[in-house]
Formats: sequence, C-alpha cells, structure tokens
Amino acid sequence: VMAKMKAILVAVDGSEYSDRATRHALDLIAVGAALELHLLNVQPSLGGAVAAFVSKEQIDAHHREEGEKGLASAVALAKKASVPAKTHIGVGRQGEVVADFARKLGAGLVVLGTRGHTGLAGVLLGSVAQDVIAHAEVPVTLVK
Repeated sequence: VMAKMKAILVAVDGSEYSDRATRHALDLIAVGAALELHLLNVQPSLGGAVAAFVSKEQIDAHHREEGEKGLASAVALAKKASVPAKTHIGVGRQGEVVADFARKLGAGLVVLGTRGHTGLAGVLLGSVAQDVIAHAEVPVTLVK
C-alpha cells in the first residue's frame, strides 16, 4: 500500500490519453492514496514576434482560454467522480512548468498520459513525457 501523499498532479491536454491519466489519478484518490487532485494544462509560450504586436492582456486571455479548453474534459471526469479538483494553467516548457507546479503544490506524484507507442524508450515516451521526467523531482506515472 502506498503511503498517503498530499497531492497528485495530472498534466492534461484534453486528449483521450490525458483523460486516461485523469481516471488513473481519480482511482488513486478513491483508494485514499492522496488528499488532493490538481489538474494542470501547460500552454506553449507565445513569445517573440507575437508579443511585439499583441498586448500582454490579450496573450494572457488567449492562454487562459486555451488552457480552460485543455482542462475541460479532466474537470468533467473529476466532477463525475465527485472529486474536488483544483485547476491550473501554466505557460512555458511542459517539463519545467509541470516540475515547478509539482514542487509548489507539494505533489507526491505526477501523472500524464502518453500515446503509448512501442519501440525505443525515446519514441515510447514522447518528448513531453521525457521533458517532464527530466525535470520532476517526484515519481512520474505514465498512463497509456
């Protein structure tokens, strides 16, 4: 039996893979492995050229809007399971942002969905998962 942890952080993007990751985290919460569920969507930074022509407010609004879309299905799954989930939208490089939030939230586990291709480890994980694993200081569970 796993020791109870404070929180589980699921990195979600609205795909069926991220829904599976969310379900996995909800199962862990259901058996009492953790107290809190946090859902995080990471938006790529709209830097450089775009930032020169668009106000910071507009960029923030865009990230928020896209982030809400990426969170929607995971939020619905948590609601259906009657698990209160806290949502977060981060901006930047996936691995760094996820690791950052895991640290700030005191998460004992990071969960993310992966497309689950077989083959070499690099192909298997995909660049996002590799990036998260490289930066996270806590265990990372990949759900395919």
